[in-house]
Amino acid sequence: MLTAAAVTEPQLRECPGCGLFQVVPALGPNERADCPRCGTVLRRTRRDSLEHCLALVIAALGLFVVLWVAMLMTVSTAGIVHETTLLSGPAELVRHGLWPLAIAVGFTTAFAPLGKFAGTAYVLLGLRARRPWPYLRGVFRFVRKMGVWAMLDVLLLGVFVAFTKLGDLVTIDVGPAVYALGLLTIITVWADNVLDEDLVWTEIQRSGQTHSPIDPASITLTPRPGAVSCEECGLVSVPSDHDGHCPRCGSRLHARKPDSLNRTWAFIIAAAILYIPANYYPVLTVIQLGAGAPSTILGGVEELIGSRMYPLAILVFFASILVPVLKLAGLTVMLMVTALISTEEGASAWLRERTAIYHIVTWVGRWSMVDIFMESLLGALVQFGTIVSIAPGIGAVAFCGVVFLTIFAAEAFDPRLMWDAAAEKRRRAHHLAGDETDAPLTDGAAAKN
Repeated sequence: MLTAAAVTEPQLRECPGCGLFQVVPALGPNERADCPRCGTVLRRTRRDSLEHCLALVIAALGLFVVLWVAMLMTVSTAGIVHETTLLSGPAELVRHGLWPLAIAVGFTTAFAPLGKFAGTAYVLLGLRARRPWPYLRGVFRFVRKMGVWAMLDVLLLGVFVAFTKLGDLVTIDVGPAVYALGLLTIITVWADNVLDEDLVWTEIQRSGQTHSPIDPASITLTPRPGAVSCEECGLVSVPSDHDGHCPRCGSRLHARKPDSLNRTWAFIIAAAILYIPANYYPVLTVIQLGAGAPSTILGGVEELIGSRMYPLAILVFFASILVPVLKLAGLTVMLMVTALISTEEGASAWLRERTAIYHIVTWVGRWSMVDIFMESLLGALVQFGTIVSIAPGIGAVAFCGVVFLTIFAAEAFDPRLMWDAAAEKRRRAHHLAGDETDAPLTDGAAAKN
């Protein structure tokens, strides 16, 4: 029974980290429910979530316009003044023939954030209307996909790195767009923190805009045979009852991500291959008074160390070299563990820790784009002919490919497969011992914090 302070009802969920079906208890404002087996967050509530998020995304849309219209920086040297906007970066990349890199920068800093802000505002305003606006579930699914690729926070770090690195070459004055970007980053993080996505899906369901009719009697706290959880909205249902689609959001239902291991291996191998030219070919060429040489990613770190910019050198080394390597290594280890659990003694240990590592790997990989954003900005800011100029190199295209492929790999991998393999190993052990009892589908309730 709901308490007076509760804002949600108990609901059946499948943990996306380990696959355990469990009951998430009724939660009050600003409470959280974690999976007791792997620690993955299952539900987090916020007080007045939709109202606060709507105000924040409307503010974000206004700042987004300022970001792309206002002046970003003014650079000057030898009496020559050069003003740039954020659009100057992709335009300069196209001028150098690096149009794939320009598309990547434009997508992650313009299209994806705009789609996320505008789509969220549309859904939240549509739910407040007397007659809910159409296509709410489709738009919110689009918003969730764009959230993976919106990288304004990484762009802010790239602006900081570019600003610091240019200190010895030119005179720099920051423009209104930089301040707008700083505020926009804060508001974006704030909006992401206050938005309760489960509440949005609940309100969409109440509005009647579901993929197919949902029988209230079918929503129970015990999983039916063949029940799976929707990867988009979290609703537990039986695929055969709804033509293989989630009855609430319309996504295709799968017990596990389709062909997860093969797709993850393919992305990892492709990223590892691209990582070689990404570090071999130059990412930047700095020409000052007719002298200069191309610079690789590692060469750029060495130059920062030579200039005694040690914190910046550590930052670039971590984001551009260490993170991609650790992400490739981490995903490779998880793939190998999944394959070895059923055959190697002791391989099923530390599953909770490996699941936590997967969530960290998924989050941290996007920060490698800081080097790409920095190079885009440097190429646009420093164009002073023979006095000093900076041109991005082909190595940056390969490195951007590495970043994108590792993001695809993390999205393709299903950590529940590690737990499935461990459960299968236990079942075989029980079978050999003469115990034919299977583990239950549910294991009590989630931990409430």
